[in-house]
Amino acid sequence: MLATGTVIGVVVLAVLIWFFLRTRSQDLLAEMMEKRRGSCRVVSRADYVEGMQKLPVAISLSDTNLYYENPDLQASFELPRLEEVEYDDELATGRSIPPGSRALRLRSHGTTFEFVMEAAEIAKWQAALPARRTGSTTAKAV
Repeated sequence: MLATGTVIGVVVLAVLIWFFLRTRSQDLLAEMMEKRRGSCRVVSRADYVEGMQKLPVAISLSDTNLYYENPDLQASFELPRLEEVEYDDELATGRSIPPGSRALRLRSHGTTFEFVMEAAEIAKWQAALPARRTGSTTAKAV
């Protein structure tokens, strides 16, 4: 009887710890978004997709940089260094995106970075950071 109560207690404690950590992570993202809101044109919550892994991040766009960060990651791009900006309904790997979401795809120095956001947020990003390609060559028929 005591062993059963202990097992149940440990399981309940594990669930509560998981719930607390998840909630705390969301609170930290909200704090990061508030910190950037004053100095950036667009600030959103997104999932940074790398391979099969999705990391929740706060993504923001200033006049000169694009920032993405969470409690474990702080990264940015200088806007002139972005070679390509695309918006798509699927990931570069061909994986589908949940309904109501779209992908923001950035390429810099031959590396692709993808962020999945709600479609309403993507509309704000498209207005602030239009799709573009730099240095692309087009084939001409002879």
